[in-house]
Amino acid sequence: MKLYTYFRSSAAYRVRIALSLKGVSYESVSVNLLKGEQREADYKTLNPQMRVPSLDIGGTTLIQSPAILEYLDEVYPEPPLLPMGAVNRARVRAIASLIACDIHPLNNSGTLGYLKNRLGHDQIAADEWYAHWVREGFDAIEALLGPGPYAFGPKVTLADVYLVPQVFNARRFNVPLDAYPKIAAVDAACAELKTFQDAAPANQPDAA
Repeated sequence: MKLYTYFRSSAAYRVRIALSLKGVSYESVSVNLLKGEQREADYKTLNPQMRVPSLDIGGTTLIQSPAILEYLDEVYPEPPLLPMGAVNRARVRAIASLIACDIHPLNNSGTLGYLKNRLGHDQIAADEWYAHWVREGFDAIEALLGPGPYAFGPKVTLADVYLVPQVFNARRFNVPLDAYPKIAAVDAACAELKTFQDAAPANQPDAA
C-alpha cells in the first residue's frame, strides 16, 4: 500500500491518522505541492484531480480523503472510526462534514492561491479570509463536542481524525484558539497518543 501525501496537507494528515490508528503498514510517497509535483503527468494519471492524498491499494488507487477513510473503516474495522448507534454516528459525521465541506474547501491552498494570484488580494486579506472561516466552523464545533477526553467521549472517532489536522492548520495560520477550550482539550488529548504523533506533519519524511 502506498500513500501519496504531503506533510502539511490536512486531507493527507487525516488518512495518516486513520492508517496509524488501524495499524496498517504503508509506504509514504511525497508529493511536494509547493513544487507543483501534483501537476506532473505521472501523478495526474494516478489522480486526475491532482491533489493529495491518493492511496494505492494494489490494482487501483483511491482518492479523496472521505472516500479513503470510509474504505479503511470498512476493510480494517478495528478500531472503528464511528461509534455505536445511528444518532451517535450522525453526530460524529456532522463534525467531520463541517470540517470537510465547510471549512477546508474555503481554506485550502488552491482557494488561497486564487484569492491572491487571480483576484489580487494581499496576504493580510487572505489571512483574514482564512481566520473567518475557521472561526465560523469552530464556533459550531465547540458547541457540538461531547464530553472528553476526545471529541465524543473515551474513544477516538472520525471527528478527532478530522479535527486534529484542522487545529494544526489553524495554529499554522495563527488563528487564536482561546475561545475554543473544548477543541484545544481534544487536540491535546489526541497529541498524547502515539498513533497521532506518528501521523503528525513534523514526523513525516518530507517535513521541511
